[in-house]
Amino acid sequence: MVSVSVTVDGVRRTADVEPRTLLVHLLREQFGRVGTVIGCETSNCGACTVLLDGVSVKSCSVLAVQADGATVDTIQGLAAPDGTLHPIQQAFHENHGLQCGYCTPGMVMRTVSLLQENPDPTEDEVRAGLKGNLCRCTGYQGIVKAVQAAAAALSTSATSTSAERTHAASEVTS
Repeated sequence: MVSVSVTVDGVRRTADVEPRTLLVHLLREQFGRVGTVIGCETSNCGACTVLLDGVSVKSCSVLAVQADGATVDTIQGLAAPDGTLHPIQQAFHENHGLQCGYCTPGMVMRTVSLLQENPDPTEDEVRAGLKGNLCRCTGYQGIVKAVQAAAAALSTSATSTSAERTHAASEVTS
């Protein structure tokens, strides 16, 4: 057994694992983060996507020992503590970016990374950015629409936050 220590959704956690344990199994079985689903275990579907030190990875293709000392963000840590959905989750809900929901955690987490890389993607850029995440139900149109709606919502949120800071700063200097 090997001891690993990982910050998961803001909480430092430690576990003893077999060296061959996959990150997805550590998250689900030892840390209770069952929102990260197991789809294929072959790195094909992307359902298990999480952020590892801010980069989206398929957690079925990462050994738990490789995540030692890292920060992992899962779908369960995305919403606010009071249950308010993150703008990306809200956009998926409002734009029918899910049907059965099995791929949704991975799609949402990949979208977080995609929008950090490209805050205003075109439809083609969204499709290219999500190419490693499969959905067998939706035909992707709702997902693409959801990603673009999330980008707009996050842009609006960032703009209003910036405007609020500018307004507050001008009041201080007046």
